[in-house]
Amino acid sequence: MAPHCTLTFPLIYIYIYIYTNPFCFFSTLLLTSRSSSPAMAEDFSKAVDDGLKLSKRIYFGKDRAVAPPKPPPAMARSATSFLPSAPMVYALIYDPGIVDNPDIPSYQPHVYGRCDPPALIPLQMNAIMMEADCYHDTAFVTVSGTWRLHCVKGSRSCDCRIAVPMGHQGSILGVEVSVSRKTYSTQLVVMEDEKGNQNAAPPQNGGFLTSNIFTLTIPQIDGGSNLSIKLRWSQKIVYSNGQFSLNVPFNFPDFVNPAGKKICKREKIQINVDAVAGGGLLCKTISHPLKEVRRHAGSMSFLYESDVLSWTKVDFSFSYAVSSSHINGAVLLESASVLDFDKREMFYAYLSPGDIQSQKVFKKEIIFIIDISGSMRGKLIEDTKNALLAALSKLNQNDSFNIIAFNGETYLFSKSMELGSKEAVERATEWISSNFVAGGGTSLSHPLNTAIEMLSNTRRSVPIIFLVTDGTVEDERQICAMVKNRMINGESICPRIYTFGIGSFCNHYFLRMLAMVGRGQYGAALDVDFIEPQMLTLFDKASSLILANIKMDTLYDLDDLEVYPSHIPDLSSECPLILSGRYRGKFPETLKVEGILPDFTNFVVDLKIQNAKDIPIQRVSARDQIDHLTAQAWLLENKQLEQKVAKLSLQTGFMSEYTRMILLEANPPKKVKESAGTKEASKKNHPPFEAPVQDQRMILLPQLGVGFGNLTATAENTPPGYESKLPEVPEIFKAATNCCETLCSYCCCMCCIQCCTRINNQCATTLTQLCIGLGCFGCIQCCSEICCSGNEGG
Repeated sequence: MAPHCTLTFPLIYIYIYIYTNPFCFFSTLLLTSRSSSPAMAEDFSKAVDDGLKLSKRIYFGKDRAVAPPKPPPAMARSATSFLPSAPMVYALIYDPGIVDNPDIPSYQPHVYGRCDPPALIPLQMNAIMMEADCYHDTAFVTVSGTWRLHCVKGSRSCDCRIAVPMGHQGSILGVEVSVSRKTYSTQLVVMEDEKGNQNAAPPQNGGFLTSNIFTLTIPQIDGGSNLSIKLRWSQKIVYSNGQFSLNVPFNFPDFVNPAGKKICKREKIQINVDAVAGGGLLCKTISHPLKEVRRHAGSMSFLYESDVLSWTKVDFSFSYAVSSSHINGAVLLESASVLDFDKREMFYAYLSPGDIQSQKVFKKEIIFIIDISGSMRGKLIEDTKNALLAALSKLNQNDSFNIIAFNGETYLFSKSMELGSKEAVERATEWISSNFVAGGGTSLSHPLNTAIEMLSNTRRSVPIIFLVTDGTVEDERQICAMVKNRMINGESICPRIYTFGIGSFCNHYFLRMLAMVGRGQYGAALDVDFIEPQMLTLFDKASSLILANIKMDTLYDLDDLEVYPSHIPDLSSECPLILSGRYRGKFPETLKVEGILPDFTNFVVDLKIQNAKDIPIQRVSARDQIDHLTAQAWLLENKQLEQKVAKLSLQTGFMSEYTRMILLEANPPKKVKESAGTKEASKKNHPPFEAPVQDQRMILLPQLGVGFGNLTATAENTPPGYESKLPEVPEIFKAATNCCETLCSYCCCMCCIQCCTRINNQCATTLTQLCIGLGCFGCIQCCSEICCSGNEGG
């Protein structure tokens, strides 16, 4: 009997279904009862675990040497053990009956029921190549590989899901797939264009599993097919302790090695480094045995190519330094291309902190403004407290600090600034423990005004406001206007604002704009698991300023100038300062940069101007420009700026809030038979194969942007990452009567489900037989009451 048929006598059918398929029933019940919530990554990992168990059905031959590698033992697993740590491809299995070796069909016991949500079986990988092009603080990574759908019968097909884990601040640029005479490729379209396209299919599975893992589903791949996939993304190169560090997820688990006798496979990694400055590059650490193949002034290339028995189990990491003993920088110029929608010239300017050992940092007066509204409860408030305590422990004794906690009210640690002594930090720790209790609403204006007032008379130090929030407030544009009006441009140093957003319900573009107006920096933890490290990274940048009040007056003599960011932030020893933009006219021969050093003496340096040759500065600066322009478009509610962001997104391939990613499926053209009379004429009029046109199908992917906050979720104190989607009811229960649904609601209790998943087959058989007996007893009693009592009823 099919497991999802219409039920005439629901209770009896459920008993029979349980009796015939005890394991599949309870597995299906467990999977369909899991809601899409903060545990999305755990659900994915669980689906992979289920897929690995299901792959035990695959028969690889009599030789035990071809047995597939075993997954890690259960004791060594965590809830997210099976998240991809390298580019991976999975088979989506709804019907367990299609799982088999396409080359060696074997007898498989029939399986009833479906996996819903589907199990994910990792595909075996046959080849892999990775190339990374590094330009100052940005790396463009390309991974090409071949995977085989080794787990589905040759006569059947299934969807395949691609998972792309990316490095620091990764941004997906494109996916290309070639399989079974079909090609798939991603493309960006403007939001308005999709409304008028009637050929667009409804949104399919795709998007971000976590903030750095992009997924994409390729529909209906035949069993035994080979998938040739090319993945492209960009990520930021981390700067710390004077070194640039690139880390690419490249750790492949054992179960992606092809099952079979040990055969050597080709693994290739190439990295190209082009530094903006012409100084010498010093290679520091390398994870793989790379061989230097090219070195010029300011650039170098390395190559690793080897035959391996199993794929690499180490993430690719590479770090290098640009030798310099002082603050330095350069300016690169690039002309607009013929296809560029903006015909102005482009520039890319940067300042590097140089040797940080010889740099002094500013004394600081810092006020931490921490959101303690109801949505921060649990892990969020605990991780924020831990990060705040770690930040306080890093303060120097000459630094001053204060803490403001806010929800609907404002709570002050001290009425005045406190020196960063051990005693003050201990008192602050006690105050945090007693006052950081999540609850109430979110009101930001008053605590921000209070902090600005307290720092308005700062002398001989840098005043800093460090704001942490996970919510959206209604008066965000008014807050930006207020802060902009209170920031005084002059010799004195006005308060710097560093903003940190948690989750997806806060308005990250408001926080970015607030930081830009306050000449600070912005940071975020879209995944709540990374609150503590990301918050400390931003604090390290704020607490290590070495050059403030930076001016580039000669830059503003240009015509039609546009600079990103529009307010120049301070230079920190923990990250270089980067400006980019557009202009008309002739760029000055040198760019003079002025600022104030920690001892409040003046600093002046002339930046060398050079033409960009091997460095595509538009691609390097596109991500930051899109983010800054989007923040401006949000603040000004300007449709022209939104269109400008969309054009820049389409031109550079970086996603934006105003563009949407689609998947194009292209079928090869079919040859048209020609008669002998028309064949000769066709050759004269048309080149070979020109007439047929490829059939294309468009699959629309979900919106991939972070959005502009969620006022409703903030007002309801919804924790970040939570989705109010209710669990889907298994189809077996949909046609049941109210009585049956009531019974099923008790059966769906999580305690009952967890108990049922732990019983053995003998116990399950005994319980189902008992259920059948009770059901029969109930039917007999029902018949005796209706038929034998003499009552006639409907």
